[in-house]
Amino acid sequence: QPQLVESGGGLVQPGGSLRLSCQASGFSLDYYAIGWFRKAPGKEREGLACISSSGDSTNYADSVKGRFIISRDNAKNTVYLQMNSLKPEDTAKYYCTPCEVVGLIMDDYWDQGTQVTVSS
Repeated sequence: QPQLVESGGGLVQPGGSLRLSCQASGFSLDYYAIGWFRKAPGKEREGLACISSSGDSTNYADSVKGRFIISRDNAKNTVYLQMNSLKPEDTAKYYCTPCEVVGLIMDDYWDQGTQVTVSS
């Protein structure tokens, strides 16, 4: 069954870094733009970043621009989100999904996600 599996979350202090991974199983990511979004309790889902299928184009939400970097390794069927200078307000569950780079539009698909908690 086609699936995207997120990993790499955890507890980190403010100012710290984490790298999230999104690995596809059951299908190839080669033809899909893939993005990351997050969902915190009581807040709307927030699209964060999207990378084109080739990796040539990216788009970021203003809230993470300059701090987060999205990348992909199609040979490993994996998309990454490097998160730097983390803030308490980055605390949320993070998900990957197909997306559209223009407009930073996220697909409705989401699976189990990975929890990121930023706290001292």
